[in-house]
Amino acid sequence: MLTEYIRYRIPAGQGAEFEDAYRRASAHLAAAPECHDFEMTRCVDEPQCYVVRLTWTSADAHLTGFRKGPHFPPFFAEVRGFVDAIEEMRHYEPVDIGSPLPSLYEWAGGAEAFEKLFTAFYRKVPAEDLLAPLFAGMDAEHAQHVAQWVGEVFGGPKDYSTRRGGHRHMVSKHLGKAITEQQRRRWIGLLLETADEVGLPSDPEFRSAFVAYLEWGTRLAVFFSRPGARPAVDEPMPVWGWGSVRPWQG
Repeated sequence: MLTEYIRYRIPAGQGAEFEDAYRRASAHLAAAPECHDFEMTRCVDEPQCYVVRLTWTSADAHLTGFRKGPHFPPFFAEVRGFVDAIEEMRHYEPVDIGSPLPSLYEWAGGAEAFEKLFTAFYRKVPAEDLLAPLFAGMDAEHAQHVAQWVGEVFGGPKDYSTRRGGHRHMVSKHLGKAITEQQRRRWIGLLLETADEVGLPSDPEFRSAFVAYLEWGTRLAVFFSRPGARPAVDEPMPVWGWGSVRPWQG
């Protein structure tokens, strides 16, 4: 991840116009897979000063993927009138100073915790009337693969990307499955029951992030599994943290 800071000094009387422009432009940032998140802040001491913080998946993703992609022109069209008000526009990367939050992967207990969770979970699946048909003929290493996926999404090693093919491969596993809403709900319910049984952290901060990802990811899987669905397969791996991430674009 790479953080970009754009510092503006907006002329007096134009603050509301500037904020409205960025509200419209934010829709194009949210649609861009290269942009992880963004926010605008306004200086308390000098209200004409604003900082826009954007987190990009990489420098190349920003400068090549976004700048040369379909979302940049409509984004820039909204904020073009304030280019002359920019005082700074630079990329920053973190340095090893401070006390950063642990990733969800670290908080959960790492690879061992996720492998324990999904191994126990998939042992139960054959006895589930709703879920068993979806996983008939399941690969013996399926639980490990799902553990690698979730581990990487939650900030762990990029094992699924390097060994399994990343987002494209995960999408291919859902195409044509026609997953129902009832199956989706039972998958989540059974996984949460299993999480309690294997001792996954139960603090509300972790569980809220965990459940949020399960809801988001399973709804995406249902979308991918619809007959005739043609999802974008070149999306980057999702990255999930203690806050929220923008939705995938269909």
